Amino acid sequence: MADSTHPLLSLADSGESEDTPPLEKHLPSLDSTIESVIGNFGWPQFLQAVLVSIAWFFDAQQTFISVFTDAHPTWHCTQLGDESCNSVSNICNLPTNSWAWDLPADTSILSEWNLECAASFVPGLPASSFFTGCLVGGLVLSTLADSSLGRKNVLLLSCLMMSLSSLLTVIFSPNIWIYSAIKFFCGFFRSAIGTCALVLSSELVGKRWRGQVGVVGFFCFSLGFLSLPAMAYMNRGSSWRSLYLWSSIPGIFYSILVHFFVRESPRWLFVNGREEEAMATLKSIASTHHDSSNWNFSGMCFEQETCNANLYSTLKILVEKKWACRRLSAVSVIAFGAGLVYYGMPLALGNLAFNLYLGVTFNALSELPAALFTFFCIGKLKRKNSILVFTILSGVCSIMCVLKGKMWTRLQIGLELVSFFSSCTVVNIILLYTIELFPTCVRNSAMSIAREALVLGGVFGPMLVAVGRKDGFACFGVFGLAIGCCGMFAACLPETRGAALCDTMEEEEHKLQKASCNWVGEF
Repeated sequence: MADSTHPLLSLADSGESEDTPPLEKHLPSLDSTIESVIGNFGWPQFLQAVLVSIAWFFDAQQTFISVFTDAHPTWHCTQLGDESCNSVSNICNLPTNSWAWDLPADTSILSEWNLECAASFVPGLPASSFFTGCLVGGLVLSTLADSSLGRKNVLLLSCLMMSLSSLLTVIFSPNIWIYSAIKFFCGFFRSAIGTCALVLSSELVGKRWRGQVGVVGFFCFSLGFLSLPAMAYMNRGSSWRSLYLWSSIPGIFYSILVHFFVRESPRWLFVNGREEEAMATLKSIASTHHDSSNWNFSGMCFEQETCNANLYSTLKILVEKKWACRRLSAVSVIAFGAGLVYYGMPLALGNLAFNLYLGVTFNALSELPAALFTFFCIGKLKRKNSILVFTILSGVCSIMCVLKGKMWTRLQIGLELVSFFSSCTVVNIILLYTIELFPTCVRNSAMSIAREALVLGGVFGPMLVAVGRKDGFACFGVFGLAIGCCGMFAACLPETRGAALCDTMEEEEHKLQKASCNWVGEF
């Protein structure tokens, strides 16, 4: 990591005296320099943030599409007067001519490929393969956005390949094994979408708006999730492949829009030494309050530190720095617990005595108030306290879903919704929290690892849901204990509300040393 002083960017009306000795001039940080240009939120920044955040819409569709395509279809008895066949019978013990599916067999992979009597892990294999692909993809793609490709190119590549993989599901899925393999590749490329979209949108605006802009992505994710039950209901008598078709084609067209209209992060461009491109980007997204003709690119100097990182050097940096490793470990544990509930709850709706379409719709709708709550309150919320409160609330409500009895059965869907809402809020806060905890040169990598931990919870979710069909505590009980215990690790993290974003590890360490000196000085 090299340290050098370069003329970079200033406004013509900076008012700094020319008589000031060079060594006494103030050398602003990269954050303050960019803030002077894009601090006032304008339409160019808003349009860029919205366009980038739309990627979350397609991310949500591919994440939760298995709730419908891999669902257990309903069936009915075909022979009147057959006492051995009733609604609680095990169809695996019934003659094949005594029962039939309510809808055509190709509406679900289970009925099309006759998996109703397969081992319990087989129906959950595609969903687990998808999340396993997300884990592997996160490891492979995690640092590309910080090192060689940048935020925009990784977002474009991930969204395009995810959509193409989803389209292949329609064409090349003769059995569950090939279907699961394609789901693995779909998850592999999907892994970087949320990370890049969140980091890129937050780096295109000033620090005053980064929390609100980050929540725009959560809104888009909620809308994508909400679109699934509507699409599934309209295609409820059609093949499960139609859902993949209608969700993949728009994603391909969106990738084309990203290529032509989305700008790269100016922070990433500066840190990687591409100053001319960074300045061009700043000119294009700066608010109308700044007249670019008055900018003097050689009048201001500051100490620029570059992060010439290769593919995995950022991960090495995160592990070697004790403060970074401690933060990353705590964030990952919290994210794992939240991910287990966040990805597992929608899959577990089939275990409740409630309509699947309505249940998924209510879960998708509960993401909207979670995003709204985060949007309006992120500037006021203390990150640590918020995570502690919502993880405990989610855990308690999830465990209460296990309780038996007529009254508790009626309350199950309400408790499930509160638990899911709380987990959504935790996911929103922990992702924004991670952005604030790490500097620019490793931010995307740290975000990727946090998302990896979220997805790891998703890998275990389908397995617990499959076991939970026989033992409710193995599903909702484990969900509750996991998120409640993992949330306690928030106590190990520093509070970041209102803090400025750092760009290099040295800058973050300097801030830590300054805070430590101030704390010691009080005693």
